[in-house]
Amino acid sequence: MGSQREDDEIMVSLVKVSRWIFSASAIALAAGLASCAPSAPPTAPSAGGSPAMGGGGTISISGAGASAPNSLYQRWFSEYRTVKPNVQVSYQSIGSGAGINQFLAQTVDFGGTDDPIKEADAAKFPKERGTLIQVPTTGLFIVFAYNLEGVKDLKLSRATYCGIADGSIKTWNDPKIAKDNAGAKLPSTPITFVFRSDGSGTTAIFTKHLAKACPGWKPGSGKSIEWPTGQGAKGNEGVTAQIKQAPGAIGYVEFTYARENQLDMASLQNKAGEFITPTPEAAAKSLEGEKPNEQFVISVPDPAGKGAYPIVSLTYALLYGNYPAPKGSTLKDLFTWAQKDSKAKAATTELGFIPLPDALVSEVAAKLATIEEK
Repeated sequence: MGSQREDDEIMVSLVKVSRWIFSASAIALAAGLASCAPSAPPTAPSAGGSPAMGGGGTISISGAGASAPNSLYQRWFSEYRTVKPNVQVSYQSIGSGAGINQFLAQTVDFGGTDDPIKEADAAKFPKERGTLIQVPTTGLFIVFAYNLEGVKDLKLSRATYCGIADGSIKTWNDPKIAKDNAGAKLPSTPITFVFRSDGSGTTAIFTKHLAKACPGWKPGSGKSIEWPTGQGAKGNEGVTAQIKQAPGAIGYVEFTYARENQLDMASLQNKAGEFITPTPEAAAKSLEGEKPNEQFVISVPDPAGKGAYPIVSLTYALLYGNYPAPKGSTLKDLFTWAQKDSKAKAATTELGFIPLPDALVSEVAAKLATIEEK
């Protein structure tokens, strides 16, 4: 027989082995139980293509569409986060046509369009989302921005800007332009007309005016047309950039893009025969006294008022009749706040847009109040 010390060492070893076997078995048993437990279901995406709640209780709202009001929307949504820190709103400036398509496909929570939605598109609205809601957000106006060294305060009569758009006026020293601008040193530079290549509410506003103001205008009107002359660029951003980099270029863009990029803008002859400098004040005169229809549409393709700038419209937000909570209440509050909050209204004026009249604001708020959560 071994010594007592050897016996003790054997006993200690046996205890260690027993403990190891027990621990290994426990681990195996726990792993087996875990593998049998049901896994947590994946989080279902919310309607509209983005999660209703992000990390830390953030409410994520997504929108896309018209590029014309983009600068105002970005300011509004940034300012709103100082009021509601848990709400994050993203907006993609992709053009009215693409915005309507994304809205109808439910890949965004709201759409933006400068051209009121047409019956053919409204017929595609998903019935499970209740009633389609279209509300105006602000007024805006379209300018002829141009790049012509040494020529400031350009004036364009109706016959002249119609001729530029249809390609019948080809050079800057054309007699019609010279007649409008006595004393100006007009070069023989070819005119490059820049238009929107994407489906655009800006194009719709512009071409509706041309269809009224230009006798014999053949291309028609709408978000996309076959232009008889010029070259295309995508978005107000693209048209602005093209004009800025091409001497002799002229094109149509929303006012704030031209102003922010320090582009020269032509004064246009209105229906009353006056040459009107593009300003928010002159544009607002075109909307005075106009009453919206049941879809909040105000159409003034060629305003007749004295002092009225001629190419003016409203721009619209498209919303669903119902949303999952808390998106419905959030969107109601967001777009109501944009019309009633003093900072939001100040941003509208500061950036060069046209605030909605108080009576229309009340009607818009009442319409927004019909949004439901399901």
